[in-house]
Amino acid sequence: MRRVPDAMSDVTVELGDDHVATVELHRPPNNFFDVALVSAIADAYEELQAGPCRAIVLCSEGRHFCAGADLTSGTERTVGDLYGHALRLFQAELPVVAAVSGSAIGGGLGLALSADFRVASPESRFAANFSRLGFHHGFGLTVTLPDAVGRQAAAWLLYTGRRVGGEEAHQIGLCDRLAHSTDDIRAQAQAMAVELAAAAPLSVRSIRATMRRGLPDRVREATEIERSEQDRLRRTEDFAEGVAASSQRREPLFKGS
Repeated sequence: MRRVPDAMSDVTVELGDDHVATVELHRPPNNFFDVALVSAIADAYEELQAGPCRAIVLCSEGRHFCAGADLTSGTERTVGDLYGHALRLFQAELPVVAAVSGSAIGGGLGLALSADFRVASPESRFAANFSRLGFHHGFGLTVTLPDAVGRQAAAWLLYTGRRVGGEEAHQIGLCDRLAHSTDDIRAQAQAMAVELAAAAPLSVRSIRATMRRGLPDRVREATEIERSEQDRLRRTEDFAEGVAASSQRREPLFKGS
């Protein structure tokens, strides 16, 4: 396995003879992201699209695919920089299959939805839990979540912050293939990527560009609003309560202030 040049060791890249690359996150168990990690993923995508790679499997070491930013640590990096690098994921040219083991929570759900396809198992969990933290969603979920599940379902998930299991996620479109178990997720994602790589690569890139036409611009516009609202809500008492309740594993007591 080779590591992406100039990137953190928390992201590795392996390109197989089948023209499928595995981009893996290594921050177990929760794989929290920050600017450096998202930038490294984007670097990997851009490097791979310049070579013989035809499809990517995005996966993670550890219990969970990605739990987003660690808001309880108090060390989250500038959101503007984060979303600038997140936009690069949507601008990349290769199809991506996300292997969602464990949970994709908050910004981690945004990362999963930046991929073209998602594989999960009945044990997988998805949640846009921002309202349970007194916060606003980000990572372009304003665009990608309605695209995946429809406007009404997306609104319910965002307003309530409820958690969705793998079977329900498959039913509503959050994931595209449901593996039998967690141990089978990566193999299923690899099989999908191999099938993508077997098609004519120039055609796949061209068709994908047409299907995703305007997506980066929509994400850019959405993240500008998301960032502004996150900055505003970060200064509220409800956000402090939401983060404290999450850290203490208790129900939050929001006051609307």
